[in-house]
Amino acid sequence: HLGSVVAYFTSAKFLLYLGHALSTWGDRMWHFAVSVFLVELYGNSLLLTAVYGLVVAGSVLLLGAIIGDWVDKNSRLKVAQTSLVVQNASVILCGIILMIVFLFKTQLLTLYHGWLLTVCYILVITIANIANLASTATAITIQRDWIVVVAGEDRSKLADMNATIRRIDQLTNILAPMAVGQIMTFGSPMIGCGFISGWNLMSMCVEYLLLWKVYQKTPTLALKSAKVEESELKQLNVKKESDVKPAEGVQLIVEKDVTGFEPQQEKEVSCGARIAEPFITFRDGWVAYYNQPVFLAGMGLAFLYMTVLGFDCITTGYAYTQGLSGSVLSLLMGASAVTGIMGTVAFTWLRRKCGLIRTGLISGVAQFACLVLCAISVFMPGSPLDLTVSPFADISARLFESEPLPTIASPEVKPEMVFATGMPNLLNGSTTPANSDPEMSPEPVPLISVSLLFAGVIAARVGLWSFDLTVTQLLQENVAESERGIINGVQNSMNYLLDLLHFIMVILAPNPEAFGLLVLISVSFVAMGHIMYFRFAQKSLGKQLFVCCTPDPKTVSDSSPPGNTSTV
Repeated sequence: HLGSVVAYFTSAKFLLYLGHALSTWGDRMWHFAVSVFLVELYGNSLLLTAVYGLVVAGSVLLLGAIIGDWVDKNSRLKVAQTSLVVQNASVILCGIILMIVFLFKTQLLTLYHGWLLTVCYILVITIANIANLASTATAITIQRDWIVVVAGEDRSKLADMNATIRRIDQLTNILAPMAVGQIMTFGSPMIGCGFISGWNLMSMCVEYLLLWKVYQKTPTLALKSAKVEESELKQLNVKKESDVKPAEGVQLIVEKDVTGFEPQQEKEVSCGARIAEPFITFRDGWVAYYNQPVFLAGMGLAFLYMTVLGFDCITTGYAYTQGLSGSVLSLLMGASAVTGIMGTVAFTWLRRKCGLIRTGLISGVAQFACLVLCAISVFMPGSPLDLTVSPFADISARLFESEPLPTIASPEVKPEMVFATGMPNLLNGSTTPANSDPEMSPEPVPLISVSLLFAGVIAARVGLWSFDLTVTQLLQENVAESERGIINGVQNSMNYLLDLLHFIMVILAPNPEAFGLLVLISVSFVAMGHIMYFRFAQKSLGKQLFVCCTPDPKTVSDSSPPGNTSTV
């Protein structure tokens, strides 16, 4: 028994979990802290936080495919180590700059009429964005590629590993912001900066060692094929009229990688080709994504990001206007983490009983059924829904105010709200102007509506996380090895695009009276996402769609849609 315990704790699987836990813990601490730091630095204004959120979302949207392509074209160890070092080094550098700003802010304000401080702000946002892009590369290579190779041909093991990774995510989402929040509360923002920089330096060294150990223990990780089958290469750029030219272009790159020989022609056109390459990669990535057999499943997952029904800053801000305290919200966030973990357990059980594709269907139905409670809450007592109030009234009022936009909201509420959410999102607490109205605070608000809303949101996490794991595994199993990076890069871009749209939706209707409308729109988008997934399942399983039985492990899993021959 002792031998088996030691074997588990030294296995590649456990070392991968440990590395992911350290990486995610550092990530969550930084994402939480950077939003608080930016608010603190800019006089309790949300301007820098908003700019940071917009830059991060826009960067991943534009560069997702290019990052994924870089992951595909380089060796696994090089990609993992480079992204790890860039990510952690960026956070450490950001921490040092922030410490300098906190220490010498008054002096920096007077130097060059304050321009030096502005340069520091730009540097912080730019470097933090680089850290986020490197984090995206790490997530793609470890969670979408390494984990598949470590699991081998065993799809049940892959499902268990995916579920464990999500449980780690759920726990760190709650615990990491709490830990760094305590340090910043009882210490100072500067101590928080120093702690995060020190943590990332230590974590980087340990993670680097863990990656090397996993790489050594899994020889197949070194076998990332430099020369890929021609049929797989053609999938990367499927075009009805010219299949040959793209395949030849890619084959040229492969030959260069294999033999180290660079043809003369490549040198002659290298300047023009290098300028055009990112644009071609961007186009080819989206074309390849569209041509994937699991395209509709991926789109279904992306549509779930177009929602205010989560524990982000938008819903938290609305909860404050409805009279919920920070302590109650933290308990609700804890409950959502528990239901999220229950979703990962449900996923592994349902997959064994009903197969992967049917698990997605059941999860989708469960999530939508719970979100119906949120839709009902809109019409219950206590709901501020008032469609007679123009959603643009708040925007027009702000445009004609003499004060700058960031100073209207109550400064006391902002840091608390950022702490409650732990998310550096674009519109942190955009609904709080209602809270600053002194006439509203004495009136008790009936809690039936907000209670139903959060009951639906928390219960829906079971279906949401189970569905997320289903689509993740479908992408892992059905995307060719040569395309894993670029396809998952585009999937990340789609997720960010829909997430950005949900923030734009809130910008257009920021007042609490319109929040009910946002809830109904969110439920509609979730429904559309699951309809897309249903169409994918219908195409894949045909008449067998509603036959729920235990799949035979010896046969091919039902997660391989017809016509797809790619192997894991």
